Amino acid sequence: MPEISSTSRRGLLFGTAALSAGALITGCTSNEPEKKDSAAPANAPVADGAPGKAVTIGFAGPQADHGWLNAINDNAKQRAKKYSDVTLEITEGSNDTAAQIGQVQTLINKKVDVLVILPADGKALTQVGLQAMKAGIPVINLDRIFASPQAYRCWIGGDNYGMGLNAGNYIGERLKDKPNAKVVELAGVDNLELTKQRTQGFDDALKNYPNIRKVARQAADFTVESGQAKMAQLLQAQSEFDALWNHDDDQGVGALRAIAQAGRKDFIMVGGAGAKSAMDAIKADNSVLKATVLYPPTMAASAIDIARAVAQGKGVGGMAEMEIPASITLYSAVVTKDNVDQYLPTGFI
Repeated sequence: MPEISSTSRRGLLFGTAALSAGALITGCTSNEPEKKDSAAPANAPVADGAPGKAVTIGFAGPQADHGWLNAINDNAKQRAKKYSDVTLEITEGSNDTAAQIGQVQTLINKKVDVLVILPADGKALTQVGLQAMKAGIPVINLDRIFASPQAYRCWIGGDNYGMGLNAGNYIGERLKDKPNAKVVELAGVDNLELTKQRTQGFDDALKNYPNIRKVARQAADFTVESGQAKMAQLLQAQSEFDALWNHDDDQGVGALRAIAQAGRKDFIMVGGAGAKSAMDAIKADNSVLKATVLYPPTMAASAIDIARAVAQGKGVGGMAEMEIPASITLYSAVVTKDNVDQYLPTGFI
């Protein structure tokens, strides 16, 4: 989710988080005998929970200075504990690129079997990703993408454009029958590519609703304090609007404080990322917050699954291919009062 320095549910991938893999389905349309699909090898190895080859996974991420990043680390640790054949070597985490590069190089020197890296800065850590790959250590690039596809075996991450798109579509459906509807946007950090992608998705969704116009946008910094300050400015500048799209649930805590202080209840709010506090508020249904669009930290659990499968030379259940895909983009589900209980276990603090 939020990126401090650079860019960046569940489905069939080994049980918890996030790869939706469709099984091949064939049907008979004539009286001819059903034929077996010879293209799909019957002996394709599939990753599962049964103990296999012992695997050491090195995990390097940025400093956990945000609830989402802390959840990333926790998801990786908890997932690794489920496998008796996995040993997890996890670094302390740093937002200093030189320090993180050093941490990854230490893991390379330890000759771990596979690396999972969520870079503080994808571009800056590309070279160390290449170094690992050249050393024969497959790299699972988590969320913030390296500058070269040669620096990783598989990328898995969230869909920033999809977050904005789904937030816009949710708001659009809620306001589609309201003439001259107005929306405002509380964005993240404007110099980040992910912020631009979320805004672009939101704007593209609103194009489908000609009755809706975005009248204001303010950028915050993914913190409670910035969310409160910037939301207060939006509320002062806009005496009337119908919906708010907030990019991040952490800054949304501050935004909700500003809204309560202003005594405003005349609009709906959609959050972003999937914090537990946001889900609790959605479930209670006692504030303007009616939905949040996920950027699931469960991707770290899936990254451990993928790393284990790659190290053991296995593929994904439900897919005909014998190899792990080169990239996996997670879906940005919209959490509302109707489905919040399903997603609450994935909410981060």
